[in-house]
Amino acid sequence: MSLFKRRRFPVEIILLCVRWYCKYGISYRDLSEMMQERGVKVDPSTLFRWVQRYAPELEKRVRQYQGYRSESWRVDETYVRVGGKWKYLFRAVDKHGQLIDFMLSERRDTGAAYRFMRKALKAVSDYPPSSITTDKLASYPKAIRRLQCEGLLSRDVEHRTSKYLNNIIEADHGALKRLIRPTRGFQRMKTASATLKGFEVMRMIRRSHCVRTQPGVTGEIRLVNQLFGLSA
Repeated sequence: MSLFKRRRFPVEIILLCVRWYCKYGISYRDLSEMMQERGVKVDPSTLFRWVQRYAPELEKRVRQYQGYRSESWRVDETYVRVGGKWKYLFRAVDKHGQLIDFMLSERRDTGAAYRFMRKALKAVSDYPPSSITTDKLASYPKAIRRLQCEGLLSRDVEHRTSKYLNNIIEADHGALKRLIRPTRGFQRMKTASATLKGFEVMRMIRRSHCVRTQPGVTGEIRLVNQLFGLSA
């Protein structure tokens, strides 16, 4: 398999490590010790390289099985520390809490809000929103109007600013941050983005928010293995 060419560890071990790191929110050192208990000696720096290489690939492959999302969106941003500074993680879920899309950004101005919402619309192009709920950040209405003027978003879309309706995504931010916390912050935007893709996609798989995911750990393993061409 060309994707794993020149790797001295079996594909199954690599995918197991990537899946565990992105699922459980542990440090690379802890994961290295866990693997040693299973008779596999792998350095934390090697685990880091695996996550950087294969977490984005996993996210890309899962996207085609993302499935239906409600037309009622909840959009918000949260903070992530990168290089000792706070950056912005834009996120969107539907009214049932199912992930639509996310984007890490240096800023949270109108340009960033526009890029994120355009990205989210593309991610679920078959299920465009009928309503979008945000906080009172002034960037969102400007971004929505720009998308409508460009014909990328229907002019009939209702834009709401309701803290109550956005409770679902704020709670979801908290669950994601519990995975992020053991990292103690990221060093660069590129590595932060790659790792966050792994966190987000494993949360999606774990909650059976993919059309091919069967409930439970066995279903998670089967899906990840099948995505990379391994037998179930």
